[in-house]
Amino acid sequence: MTASADTELDELYRDLDAVDLRPLWTITEQLLTPAPRPRAVPWLWSAETMKPLARRAIRLVPVERGGERRVLSLQNPGLGGLPYAAGTLWGALQCLGPRESAPAHRHSPGAIRFVLEGSGVWTTVDGDACDMHPGDLVLTPAYAWHDHVNGGDSEMFWFDGLDLPVVEALDAIFFEGYPGPGEQQPEPAEHNRSERAHTGGGLHAGHVDGPLDPAHSPLLVYRWTDTDARLTELAALDDDPLTVVEFTNPVTGASVLPTLSCAVHRVRGGARSAPVRRAGNAVVVVYRGRGSSVIDQKRFDWGPGDMFVVPSWSAVEHAADEQADLFVLSDAPILRALGIYREQTLAGPQAVTDRFTPR
Repeated sequence: MTASADTELDELYRDLDAVDLRPLWTITEQLLTPAPRPRAVPWLWSAETMKPLARRAIRLVPVERGGERRVLSLQNPGLGGLPYAAGTLWGALQCLGPRESAPAHRHSPGAIRFVLEGSGVWTTVDGDACDMHPGDLVLTPAYAWHDHVNGGDSEMFWFDGLDLPVVEALDAIFFEGYPGPGEQQPEPAEHNRSERAHTGGGLHAGHVDGPLDPAHSPLLVYRWTDTDARLTELAALDDDPLTVVEFTNPVTGASVLPTLSCAVHRVRGGARSAPVRRAGNAVVVVYRGRGSSVIDQKRFDWGPGDMFVVPSWSAVEHAADEQADLFVLSDAPILRALGIYREQTLAGPQAVTDRFTPR
């Protein structure tokens, strides 16, 4: 290219920039990568670190209108300060002290609660008071009024998962405080209405890969006793290192929310699962047991209450020192609805090049 042509090309780029245009030929490799390049990095938040901080927050930070919730959000260090566990998923530890209540509100992001510790708490979802016990999953779908009430004398901790980053990316965040009277929905005479209406079902062996549904599950609470029994039943059928149960809409068989899937992975004691890559992000909450996971060749040791993130297309495998149950939240329904979901099982264990040390 001649000097004159170089000068003309430089002028073209300056003129394009001046009117807010970008030439695709200069940025194609940044936009169309051979595989996902998530900004989120594999990371673990330990219960040993989070629980004392949450207890301090219970003592120092009241739950009231304005703050609405006492929540410690998982902030992935790869996301430049955003309070998200991954690019598409919010994850957090929420805590409620004895005899406390959190005001009712609703919002366009859909949410789930997975209970870790405590008793005496219920979440009211559009008038249905769902009692919460360790290991239970409670849904608060998009635009559903919801509040939390602790009627007991002990604190409760649970995992919050939301599709908030996705809804924000779609410029579709809406939030509304409860119009009253009062800050809570009226407590119904009977709790767990949806549970009585939808007994049985809602526990799919393996991950859902077929049905999609734009509506949320009509069953709002899934009990750990049922989940545990189903996992035990399936694990007895073979000696696979990993047994998976996904929570589903008992009517359609789809994932519980149109944007979020929830599952429990039971890792057999002394066993190791095959490494798998999946398009889409996942947040993993350790409910029971101890072990380790290797994510993109980095080892993370975990125990009860720990939370870690598996970014999109990161190879992950799990090993359990003892039988372990891992609650897994993912954005898979979105990718399946768009026709871009993909997964790949790798041939052998990953070589470990680093070991994660929690802060």
